[in-house]
Amino acid sequence: MNLYAIRAIYFFEMHRTWRTLYQSILSPVLSTSLYFIVFGAAIGSRMAHIDGVSYGAFIVPGLIMLSILTESVSNASFGIYMPKFSGTIYEILSAPIATGEIVAGYIGAAATKSVILGTIILITARLFVDFHIAHPVWMVASLVLTAITFSFFGFLIGIWADGWEKLQIIPLMVVTPLTFLGGSFYSITMLPPFWQKVALFNPIVYLISGFRWSFYGISDVNIVVSFSMVMVFLLACFAAVWAIFRTGYKIKA
Repeated sequence: MNLYAIRAIYFFEMHRTWRTLYQSILSPVLSTSLYFIVFGAAIGSRMAHIDGVSYGAFIVPGLIMLSILTESVSNASFGIYMPKFSGTIYEILSAPIATGEIVAGYIGAAATKSVILGTIILITARLFVDFHIAHPVWMVASLVLTAITFSFFGFLIGIWADGWEKLQIIPLMVVTPLTFLGGSFYSITMLPPFWQKVALFNPIVYLISGFRWSFYGISDVNIVVSFSMVMVFLLACFAAVWAIFRTGYKIKA
């Protein structure tokens, strides 16, 4: 394995983050802080507890997951789209670098940025609401797996997109709405029975539910099913990326 190549791609992408620190880190943290102020402190203090957890604490896992999903997709899609847009992707493909090494560099950098962002938001949340983490190991595992999974998904979007509009349409029109409807601000058990069944077709429900379980030991769906869904989506995205590099879809053509 060419570790030098992986490090080169990884640190190049990470360096871009520090050059755009406000856009990459500060802006999402400030936006999420506003959610904590409005929903956690202002509205949450006037709402009843959900499954024995205060509303302000209840939405902490959902808001962290919202940021992780959107930033993972954004970082990974932009990271691979820019070499395509500028034409430097052909220099990478012609270099003695294996497909897995290219993917590891880009996905590793995108996932690292998302995990850093999630950690900062977790620390920031403590300034506004009081919460605890019942299963810290599972929390970290869920955070990392989700970041990697949606970095793969964003990588696919970056390869598929052939314009800036396409690069933004999936995160804005699909990922963000599904996250809001996936239980970020509420438990799906609060919905009418019919809509509870409909919500189970939303894959984000399983991600948020499993992540919330790692905090408070409560979950809208079976925890085994929740983590299994993360692994299934991860393997599906990995298989899609492998197929793209094997066929050269929108890369070599």
